[in-house]
Amino acid sequence: MNEFDGHPGTAKLAGVLSDRMKRENESPLTLDFGEIQPNLSLKTNSFPVEIPKGDYSVCRLVGGLSYTINGGGHSGHENQTPKVNTGAHSHTATPPQIKAGDRVLVAWIQSEAVVIDVVKKS
Repeated sequence: MNEFDGHPGTAKLAGVLSDRMKRENESPLTLDFGEIQPNLSLKTNSFPVEIPKGDYSVCRLVGGLSYTINGGGHSGHENQTPKVNTGAHSHTATPPQIKAGDRVLVAWIQSEAVVIDVVKKS
Protein backbone atom coordinates (compact mmCIF):
# COMPACT_ATOMS: atom_id res chain seq x y z
CA MET A 1 0.00 0.00 0.00
CA ASN A 2 1.36 3.43 -0.98
CA GLU A 3 2.04 5.61 2.06
CA PHE A 4 0.45 8.58 0.22
CA ASP A 5 -2.86 6.80 -0.49
CA GLY A 6 -5.67 9.02 0.61
CA HIS A 7 -3.44 12.11 0.56
CA PRO A 8 -3.44 13.31 -3.06
CA GLY A 9 -1.88 16.69 -2.20
CA THR A 10 1.10 15.03 -0.54
CA ALA A 11 1.55 12.64 -3.46
CA LYS A 12 1.45 15.53 -5.94
CA LEU A 13 3.98 17.55 -3.91
CA ALA A 14 6.32 14.55 -3.75
CA GLY A 15 6.07 14.16 -7.54
CA VAL A 16 6.81 17.84 -8.16
CA LEU A 17 9.83 17.78 -5.82
CA SER A 18 11.14 14.59 -7.43
CA ASP A 19 10.87 16.07 -10.94
CA ARG A 20 12.54 19.30 -9.85
CA MET A 21 15.47 17.45 -8.25
CA LYS A 22 15.96 15.42 -11.44
CA ARG A 23 16.01 18.60 -13.55
CA GLU A 24 18.43 20.30 -11.13
CA ASN A 25 20.92 17.44 -11.44
CA GLU A 26 20.67 17.58 -15.23
CA SER A 27 21.24 21.34 -15.42
CA PRO A 28 24.11 22.48 -17.64
CA LEU A 29 27.13 24.42 -16.50
CA THR A 30 26.04 27.95 -15.64
CA LEU A 31 28.32 30.97 -15.84
CA ASP A 32 27.78 33.92 -13.55
CA PHE A 33 29.51 37.10 -12.39
CA GLY A 34 30.38 37.70 -8.77
CA GLU A 35 32.39 39.88 -6.45
CA ILE A 36 34.89 39.00 -3.74
CA GLN A 37 33.73 40.61 -0.48
CA PRO A 38 35.98 42.31 2.14
CA ASN A 39 36.04 39.09 4.20
CA LEU A 40 37.00 37.15 0.97
CA SER A 41 33.58 35.55 0.73
CA LEU A 42 31.97 35.36 -2.72
CA LYS A 43 28.66 36.94 -3.70
CA THR A 44 27.33 36.17 -7.20
CA ASN A 45 24.61 37.80 -9.28
CA SER A 46 22.40 34.71 -9.27
CA PHE A 47 23.07 33.77 -5.62
CA PRO A 48 23.40 37.08 -3.73
CA VAL A 49 24.18 35.41 -0.41
CA GLU A 50 27.80 35.47 0.75
CA ILE A 51 29.57 32.15 0.23
CA PRO A 52 32.34 31.98 2.86
CA LYS A 53 35.97 31.62 1.81
CA GLY A 54 36.67 27.89 1.78
CA ASP A 55 33.14 27.01 0.62
CA TYR A 56 33.84 27.92 -3.02
CA SER A 57 36.67 26.80 -5.29
CA VAL A 58 39.16 28.84 -7.31
CA CYS A 59 41.14 28.00 -10.43
CA ARG A 60 44.92 27.94 -10.25
CA LEU A 61 45.39 31.29 -12.00
CA VAL A 62 43.43 33.20 -9.33
CA GLY A 63 44.18 30.92 -6.40
CA GLY A 64 47.76 32.03 -5.89
CA LEU A 65 49.14 28.60 -6.78
CA SER A 66 52.52 28.64 -8.48
CA TYR A 67 53.34 26.82 -11.67
CA THR A 68 56.50 26.22 -13.67
CA ILE A 69 57.13 27.47 -17.18
CA ASN A 70 59.71 25.28 -18.91
CA GLY A 71 61.67 25.54 -22.12
CA GLY A 72 62.32 28.32 -24.50
CA GLY A 73 65.26 30.62 -24.50
CA HIS A 74 65.96 34.24 -24.83
CA SER A 75 68.59 36.39 -26.42
CA GLY A 76 70.15 39.70 -25.59
CA HIS A 77 73.20 38.41 -23.76
CA GLU A 78 75.40 37.86 -26.81
CA ASN A 79 77.58 40.94 -26.14
CA GLN A 80 78.11 40.25 -22.43
CA THR A 81 81.46 39.11 -21.13
CA PRO A 82 81.60 36.37 -20.10
CA LYS A 83 79.07 34.88 -22.48
CA VAL A 84 75.79 34.08 -20.74
CA ASN A 85 73.93 30.87 -21.53
CA THR A 86 70.83 31.73 -23.55
CA GLY A 87 69.56 28.16 -23.75
CA ALA A 88 66.43 26.57 -22.37
CA HIS A 89 65.50 27.33 -18.80
CA SER A 90 62.48 27.49 -16.51
CA HIS A 91 60.77 29.99 -14.25
CA THR A 92 58.26 29.58 -11.46
CA ALA A 93 55.37 32.00 -11.72
CA THR A 94 52.87 32.85 -9.01
CA PRO A 95 49.96 34.88 -10.36
CA PRO A 96 48.23 37.27 -7.96
CA GLN A 97 45.48 35.86 -5.75
CA ILE A 98 41.94 37.16 -5.88
CA LYS A 99 41.33 39.98 -3.46
CA ALA A 100 38.45 41.92 -1.97
CA GLY A 101 36.63 43.97 -4.59
CA ASP A 102 37.62 41.76 -7.53
CA ARG A 103 34.84 41.15 -10.05
CA VAL A 104 35.05 37.48 -11.03
CA LEU A 105 33.70 34.99 -13.55
CA VAL A 106 32.07 32.08 -11.72
CA ALA A 107 31.07 28.67 -13.08
CA TRP A 108 28.33 26.88 -11.18
CA ILE A 109 28.96 23.15 -11.25
CA GLN A 110 25.83 21.68 -9.72
CA SER A 111 25.72 23.55 -6.40
CA GLU A 112 29.42 24.49 -6.22
CA ALA A 113 30.73 27.90 -7.24
CA VAL A 114 34.12 27.88 -8.98
CA VAL A 115 35.91 31.19 -9.54
CA ILE A 116 37.45 30.99 -13.02
CA ASP A 117 39.17 34.35 -13.36
CA VAL A 118 39.08 38.03 -12.52
CA VAL A 119 37.23 40.17 -15.06
CA LYS A 120 37.69 43.85 -15.81
CA LYS A 121 35.81 46.36 -17.94
CA SER A 122 37.35 46.91 -21.36
